[in-house]
Amino acid sequence: MLKLPHMRIAGEELSRVEELLEKEWLVTNGLGGYASSTVLGVNTRKYHGLLVAAFHPPRNRRVCIAKLDEELRLGNAFYPLYANEFQGGIYPKGFQFLVEFSISPFPKYVYSVHDVKVSKTIFMPRLRNATIVLYEVINGGVSNIEIHVFPLLACRHFHSVVDRWRNPPRFTQKNWRSRVEVNVEAPKSTVIIEAVQGVYCPSERWLERVYFREEHARGESYLDDWYQPGCFAFKVEGRIREKFALVMVAGEAEAFVEEEAEKMPITVYDAENLYAAEIERRQRFLEKFYEEHKAIEAMVMKDWLSWLVSATDAFIVEASNKTQRAGVSVVAGYHWFENWGRDAFVSLPGLMLVVGRFEEARRTFLTFKEYSLDGLIPNFISDLDMQPAYNSVDATLWYVNAVLQYLKYTGDFAFVQRNLWESMKMAAENLVRGVYANIRVDDDGLLLHSPQMTWMDVVVDGKPVTPRGGKAVEVQALWFNALKTLELLARKFKETREAEKFACLAEKAKESFNEMFWSPRGNCLFDVVDEHGCGDPSVRPNQIIAVSLDFTMLDKAKSKQVVNTVRRELLTPFGLRTLAKTDPRYMGVYRGDRRSRDLAYHNGTVWPWLLGP
Repeated sequence: MLKLPHMRIAGEELSRVEELLEKEWLVTNGLGGYASSTVLGVNTRKYHGLLVAAFHPPRNRRVCIAKLDEELRLGNAFYPLYANEFQGGIYPKGFQFLVEFSISPFPKYVYSVHDVKVSKTIFMPRLRNATIVLYEVINGGVSNIEIHVFPLLACRHFHSVVDRWRNPPRFTQKNWRSRVEVNVEAPKSTVIIEAVQGVYCPSERWLERVYFREEHARGESYLDDWYQPGCFAFKVEGRIREKFALVMVAGEAEAFVEEEAEKMPITVYDAENLYAAEIERRQRFLEKFYEEHKAIEAMVMKDWLSWLVSATDAFIVEASNKTQRAGVSVVAGYHWFENWGRDAFVSLPGLMLVVGRFEEARRTFLTFKEYSLDGLIPNFISDLDMQPAYNSVDATLWYVNAVLQYLKYTGDFAFVQRNLWESMKMAAENLVRGVYANIRVDDDGLLLHSPQMTWMDVVVDGKPVTPRGGKAVEVQALWFNALKTLELLARKFKETREAEKFACLAEKAKESFNEMFWSPRGNCLFDVVDEHGCGDPSVRPNQIIAVSLDFTMLDKAKSKQVVNTVRRELLTPFGLRTLAKTDPRYMGVYRGDRRSRDLAYHNGTVWPWLLGP
C-alpha cells in the first residue's frame, strides 16, 4: 500500500512558539465540516474547533466542540497538557510537554511528562459530523496515573462568538457512566461525547474570554466563552500501555444525533479499525492517481505532489440541492468560504477531472444546475439561509468551460446532451436578450455588465474597490470560449442552425475584442473597456485568461506579448499579483482589519489560482 505523505515537528522546532501558532492543520469529513487548530493546540481563530459540523451539508456550520483539554495526574501533582490564550497571555503552557507533532494525514500530538508518554490522534469519519480522538498512554512508572479530559463546547455558528453574559446560551446535559449528551436551545443543537474505556464526571463550569489572536488582527470578534460540562477520567496502572478514545457526534436534532452516536465505535478496536479504514481510503485515492499518471510517478513522486493531490479531497463535499436529493458541491476555501459558483467551476478540473472523480463532477454540474436561474449559475449559496445570489457575470461562463474540460477528459457527450445542454443554451440566449439584471450582450457582441460582477468584487463603504463596470477582459474571453463551446456541441448534436448562430456571435465578439482591447503602449490587453470605449490600462492578471482558454481571440504574437507582460509585471513564486507594483494604487501587504484587507484584496495581493486556468 502506498505510503501517505508525512510531516513531523520535534525537538528544538517545538520551542518556536510564535512560529508554531501560525502553523495550522485541517481535517475534513466530506460534508463541509472539519476539525482544525494549530500545532500547539491553541485555537487562534473563532473558526478553529475539534468538531465543526455542517448541520445542512455543506452549509450551516457550527463550532460544536472547540477543543479537548487534557490533564495528567501523577500522585498529587497535576500536569496540564493543553494551552489556551487570553488577552493577558497563554495559560497554561502545556505545550512545554509536547515532544512531537506529526500529520500523515491526521494530526498526532505526543506529550512526555517524567516516565509517562501520552499521544493523541484526531480524525473524522467520512460523511459523519463526528470526530474521534485516539489516545495511547505509556506509563513507565510503577504508580497508577490518571488522564482527565475536559471537553469545551461553543455550539455556535462559526462566524459568531459566545458572550455568556450578554446573550446567555442554555446548555443542559444528560449523563451516563461514560457518556454525556449536551443540548442547546438556541441555536438548536445536540452534542454527544462518549468515552471508550473511561468514565464521565459532571462538573459544569465556563472558560471565559478565550482570545483569538488571528481574529483580533483581522478586526473581527475575537473573544469567546466555552462551556465545560464535566470531565472524562481514564486510569492507567504502572508499567502499562493503555489505549482509550473519545467519540464526539453533533447535529441539530436530538433524535438524529442519538441515532448517529449508536453507529459510532464502542471499543478501542472498533475506533482503530475506523481510523485504519480512513487511512486506507486515502491510500487508495493516491494509488489510483499515480496508477493513472505513470509518467508523473516516474518523474516526481514526491511528498509535495501527494499532499497536493490529497488536499483535493477536502474541498469536494456532499450537498443537499433544492429537491433535497444528494448532490455534490465545492467548498471554496477553509475555514469560512461558502459554495461559490465561480470558484467551483474554476477549480473543478483540478479537483475532480485530473484525479479521475468524474461522478462527483457530474453531480456538481447537476447541483448547480438546480440552483440556476433561467440558466444563470449563482455566484454563491449562503451558508446561513441557503439562498442563492446571482450577482456574477462569469460564474455561468466558467460553468460552460468546466463542461468543456469534462468532455475532454471523458468524451461523455451523452450526459451533457441529456442533462446540461438545454440550460446552457438558455443561458446564452438570455445573455443575448438581456434578460438578466445588469448583464447583457452589447451591440458589438461583447458582454456588458455592472461594476461589481467580476471576481474582483470587493466593496468598501458601499463602493467597489476595483470597479470594473463595462466589459472586463476575462469576461469577454470566457464569453467567446463559451460561444465556441456551444457551437462545437451544437454541431455534435446536429443542431446546425444553433451552431451557425453561436458561430456568428463568436465571430462578432472576436472582431470587436481585437479592435477595442489591445493596448499598443502596454503591449498587452486593457483590463476593462467602459461603455464609451475607453480602455483601462491597469496591468492586472485577468488578461492571462484570454490566452489560457481553449478558444482564444488572440493570435500567437499577441498571446506571447500578454504572457511576457504578465510574467514581467505580475509573476511571483506563489501566484500572480492582482496589480503591477508600478501602479500607484498597488498595496503589497494583505493584513489588518477587514477594511485594510479589502482595499488590498485585488490591488496587489497574490492569488495562486491565476496560475492554473
